[in-house]
Amino acid sequence: MAKVRVYELAKEFGVESKVVMAKLQELGEFVRSASSTIEAPVVRKLTDALQQGSGGGKPAPARKAAPARPGAPS
Repeated sequence: MAKVRVYELAKEFGVESKVVMAKLQELGEFVRSASSTIEAPVVRKLTDALQQGSGGGKPAPARKAAPARPGAPS
């Protein structure tokens, strides 16, 4: 996993960027804005923290492949 932007993670988790930024700051990670990038180990740490905070009932969303365009040849 390459660097990912905070706002992209927020969209995957279904929360606002502010929530993700606040959680990152709680974890001791410096993020300046929602367009800041974070490394894979930090993404894993954030995912674990968000799962624990929500009771662990909801698994982390998997990255989705781009949907196929209608009418495109198979």
